[in-house]
Formats: sequence, C-alpha cells, structure tokens
Amino acid sequence: MTGELRQRYADRPYDPIHLPPERVFAPGSVAWTGVAYTADATPVGHAALRWHGCDLELKRMYVAPAHRGRGIADQLLDAAREAAGQLGAGRIVLQTGDRQPDAVRRYERAGYRPIAVFPPYDALPYSRCFALVIQPGTRRKAPVPV
Repeated sequence: MTGELRQRYADRPYDPIHLPPERVFAPGSVAWTGVAYTADATPVGHAALRWHGCDLELKRMYVAPAHRGRGIADQLLDAAREAAGQLGAGRIVLQTGDRQPDAVRRYERAGYRPIAVFPPYDALPYSRCFALVIQPGTRRKAPVPV
C-alpha cells in the first residue's frame, strides 16, 4: 500500500509537514477492522474504522492490485458501513489524495460526498476528504463471498 502511494506521488517534492503515526492511525483508536480473504484464506484487502471525534474514520482501505475489479472494495465498504451503524456512528469520514481518482470514484459510487479537509489532514497539501451519512443499525446489502 505504502509503496504504491509513493509511486503515485514520486514527482512531488517532499512535504515537510509530516504527521506522527499516532495522529493518523493510533492503534488504540481502532473500532473495527475488516479483512477480505480468498477461498484459500489469502488476505487480499483490508479496511479499518477509527473514532475521530463522534465520527468513524475509514483508514487503510486497500485491495491488492491482482484482486481489484472483483467487488472486494465494495464488500469492504459495505462491511464498514454496517459496522459503523452497529457502533452507533452517524457518519464515516475519510481522507485520500488528489492522485487517487480510482479511490475517489469508488467512494462516490458508495455514497460518500466531498467535505472540507478535516484535521489532521488540513496540514497536508493535496488532501481530499469525504463523508458518508449512515443510519445506525442499517445495512446496504448482504456481503458476497470472495
């Protein structure tokens, strides 16, 4: 995941604003983790939700390149939405970069809408943020086996 992102942003100068990992994804803040597996138990995707104030923030959403285009990202987003509803959150927020149009399209198709860049990402150039309003305890659709 990190290597793929470094390649996408390789031509940009190093950003002197570096956020400490605990400000971006402190392990103690994780409320839910989802992992997608193939039939032979190979992990091929993951996502996490962490508390960010009264919202849940989608973090580390990733599907291995060889498994993209098979609906795995949709399944992870659906599972995150269901988990957020069960946890009682009113919305899920997320941050992505301006050179991730594939991610932006996926989030928009899933119902996420652009919002103002929120802390701590307001210190990072090129951030794009989105939110999905959810109904607690609701589920968009049943998961499909991978």
